[in-house]
This record gives sequence, structure tokens and C-alpha cells, in this order.
Amino acid sequence: MKKLILALALTFISSTVISAPLKIKALVNGEIISSDDFQNRVNLLLMNTGIPYNSQTKDMIHQRVLNSAVEEKLKLQEASKEGIFITDKEIEEQIKRYTQSNNLTPLMLKQANVSHKTIEEQLKSELAWLRVIRKKYYSEGTITQKEINKALESAQKDINIPKYFVAEIFIKKENAKNLSQLVNNLRNDNRFELYAMQFSESPSAANGGNLGWVNSGKLASTLETRLRTMKAGDVSDPILLGEGYYILKLKQRFNPKTDKPTPPTENEIKTLLENQKMETLSKKLLQDIHQKAVIEIR
Repeated sequence: MKKLILALALTFISSTVISAPLKIKALVNGEIISSDDFQNRVNLLLMNTGIPYNSQTKDMIHQRVLNSAVEEKLKLQEASKEGIFITDKEIEEQIKRYTQSNNLTPLMLKQANVSHKTIEEQLKSELAWLRVIRKKYYSEGTITQKEINKALESAQKDINIPKYFVAEIFIKKENAKNLSQLVNNLRNDNRFELYAMQFSESPSAANGGNLGWVNSGKLASTLETRLRTMKAGDVSDPILLGEGYYILKLKQRFNPKTDKPTPPTENEIKTLLENQKMETLSKKLLQDIHQKAVIEIR
């Protein structure tokens, strides 16, 4: 009799849990992003960046997290279409590297209310997308020796031009709230790339905001004027230009009159060209997928 009562009780509990309404934050081609999943992602971002979560930053954080969650779904869906799947073993290895490199422990994740599944989905999406782009890259043809030689010749001419190694965060005017607090965080936290990936609305966000070496005269005069007054490691105040604000970080400055130029090797040029091509392919494919997708935000 006791066993029967226990069985009935468990059945009741199980049916109660299953019937609990699922709160949907968004639908991406019919796949659900739940409110719980969304909040876990917000918590993870806050844990990683330490950015204040208040009435001024809330909308910017929510929009960035939602955009990232939608993008992850699209990437995983495209990988599935291409027959690309990530194994449990691969994900566990990725999570291990991620937690070690960020000094995260299970207790820290629990205290921050971040589920293991949230990190798992993000890393799975990144790994799957990388394989999608590599597959597309090799199907369209690899970098040729002619392209490498041309780039080497251009680099030889380019070596005598002053340049800046710079990273950017771009935020549209309508989303530009509490920028002074963001700049303060950036000046006290050396993880500029992480902030750029989370908040920047420029295509460079995918690369941590890094623009690499930029020749003098190639940037808008408003931005270059500010860079001239900065030292390596400096983070600028927000700079209004066009449709939004730029926050720049000067990583290094090259002056051909005082710095000894080091020409790039053939392998370095090849790697650079490969990365540029894959980045271009990634942007175009993601844009195409977005245009065809059915996305419903609730």
C-alpha cells in the first residue's frame, strides 16, 4: 500500500512539473529561447564582465544577450543542415578549457545562477560555426600563392607608414546609455575584447573589437585626432561619429622613424589572409541566414 501511495505521489509531482507553463522569450525558426535560458545568459555576461546591472544598462545588456542567443540558434541550425554535430566529449573538453582559462568553478557558476547548459550551448555554437565556415572556406578554394605574393609586396610598401594597433567598441545612439560607466570599467579591466564581443554593434565585435594595424590616414579624422593624443593601453572617452559612439583602445603605435620595422613572414601573411577570408565568409553567411530566418521576439 505504501509503495502504491509513493508511486501515485511521484506521478503527481512529475505531471505537475511537466505541465508548468514554459515562458518563451523568442522563437528562432520554431526553436525556443526560454526566459530561464535568457536570464542565465544575462547572469553569465554579468559574471564575466562585472558591468553594473541597473536601469541605465539593463536595456543594452538585454538586447545584446538576446541578439547573441538568436545568433547561436541560427549557427547551430545551419551546422545541422551541413551535417556538422559536436560530440559530448568535445563539448566537455571545451568547457574544461573555458572554465580553466576564466578561473571559474562550479560553485562560482552556481552562486551567479548560471547553468552548465548555458555555457555548453554557447561553446557548442562557436565550435560548430567554426567548422561550418572552414567547410565553406575549403569548398570555395584556399589562398593561392599569387595572393600571398601580392600581399607580401603590399606589406613591404606599407612598412614605412605610421600606424596604430587599435580596438573599438561601437554603440548606436539609441542604445548609448551609461557610457561613462562602461568606459570606467574598460579602464579598470583589461578584458576590452570581452566587452567588445558582448556590447559592440560593429562587425569587429566578432573579433573582440580588434581592427589590427591601421595605417595613419585610414580612419575618420575625428577618431585619428583622438588616437594621436593617446598612449599605448589608453581607452578613449566616447567619440560621437555618424550613427553612434566609438570607444577606442590604443594597443600599440608604430612610428617608422623610431621603431625598427619587421616585415611579416610568408606564413604570417598566409594566416592573415585565411583569417580575413573566413571572417568575410562568416559575416556574409550569417547575414544571409538572418534574412531567411523566422524570428519572433516576445
